Amino acid sequence: MKIFTSAQIRELDRYTIEHEPIQSIDLMERAASTLARTIANTWDSSVKVVVFAGPGNNGGDALAVARLLGEQGYQVAVFLFNIRGRLSPDCLINKRRVQECKHIKKFVEVTQEFDPPQLEKGMLVIDGLFGSGLNKPLAGGFASLVKYINASPAEVVAIDMPSGLMSEDNTYNVSSNIIRASVTLTLQQPKLSFLFPENQQFIGRLRTLDIRLSQEGISKIDANYTVIEESDVRPLLKDRNPFAHKGQMGHALIMAGSYGMAGAAILATKACLRAGAGKVTVHTPRKNCQIMQVAVPEAVLQLDHEETIITEAVDTENFQALGIGPGIGQNEATAIPFIAQLRRATCPIVADADAINILASHRAWKQQLPKGIILTPHAKELDRLEGASVDSFERLTKAHQLAERLHGYVIVKGRYTAICMPDGHIRFNSTGNAGMATAGSGDVLTGIITALLARGYEPQHACIVGVYLHGLAGDLAARDLGEESLTASDIIDYLPRAFKRLKE
Repeated sequence: MKIFTSAQIRELDRYTIEHEPIQSIDLMERAASTLARTIANTWDSSVKVVVFAGPGNNGGDALAVARLLGEQGYQVAVFLFNIRGRLSPDCLINKRRVQECKHIKKFVEVTQEFDPPQLEKGMLVIDGLFGSGLNKPLAGGFASLVKYINASPAEVVAIDMPSGLMSEDNTYNVSSNIIRASVTLTLQQPKLSFLFPENQQFIGRLRTLDIRLSQEGISKIDANYTVIEESDVRPLLKDRNPFAHKGQMGHALIMAGSYGMAGAAILATKACLRAGAGKVTVHTPRKNCQIMQVAVPEAVLQLDHEETIITEAVDTENFQALGIGPGIGQNEATAIPFIAQLRRATCPIVADADAINILASHRAWKQQLPKGIILTPHAKELDRLEGASVDSFERLTKAHQLAERLHGYVIVKGRYTAICMPDGHIRFNSTGNAGMATAGSGDVLTGIITALLARGYEPQHACIVGVYLHGLAGDLAARDLGEESLTASDIIDYLPRAFKRLKE
């Protein structure tokens, strides 16, 4: 699914109007009918409705919704803000329709002074002040109105966007001047800013409503942002030859686990095996020998000459993929062979956890990273690597720029894990849940992607399939076990079910 910018949303609207063909006012009516029907299915006509409409097309949507709800027996009071005496053409048409509608309890066009209505518990506020076209923070009277609405006990439904929130970049926005909606009814497709954790406080429950914008237009508009769906992943899965042997299923090398952090090595290795690698060798300190042999008997051990840390770079000629970093620590005696390992590796690489922390403390080494490398930082690790960010949009921008500079892949882990591709495209994952916010979850992802690389998946496909499978396994585990008790080991245990679901 594509995620469009505000400019592309306007382009899609125009395309729909020109090619359906349909008048813009009729397209607005279609959207309003869907919005009104959704609201009516959630709140019955006994609830008092207060509609705040802005001067643009978002306000036009709100006015049309007000009229339709009024015709269904709702008590509706409408406040249209026309401070500058300029309404969009479709907003103006809907203003006249509301004025002619006998079912609207109250209509006020605000041009100067505004006496706000009393907003009480049990009332429903429909926010139609500003939509996806907003490009600067709210100020003045509109900011005061937003604060007034937020301070009330009424429930708030935002049309398309909570007013004050911008579609993409909110780095310099003012959070107190953004509507905090109970429900956001967005039109056709989610907006980029909806995928960022700091914006969830404004969105509330999100519902995406299909208003039948042109599918041809959607397919023709090239989007830099997309959301990975099951239909994208299924065609990428490789079949397993019924005559295959382990030597044909890929040999992966996992370099992980300083002494005391053997669990990271165990999780990455188990995940690598569960994700289909034919053979997995683990390079780890000598003191991890017994626990690794007991915990993962299927793995081949390659022990470092040191007892407690990894201090050797090894030949990768016989391996099809390398996963490095989980639990290796940041000792300088580990850091030097680490960068040597990356330089000499002849196979695809996944670098995670302490591998990223080492790079953060030796920033010049980033220039030595091989093309095609896959980095899998969480937000704080990315901040250490690229400098602190004000918000998720700035962080995503830095990750995107890093992927382009490295000619590699940067996977920023989170609720909507973002895969930043070297060609500038960013793919957001749609699977996963809050139960996966647990120690070791990232080590599991490293093992999964390493296995897919070893199996022969192209790096971009390994990233897409890997993050989707990881999240899907977590979702299946949470369904049975609940989010609170989910552990990283549960994700591994549910990987077979995730594969099975995708292949059925």
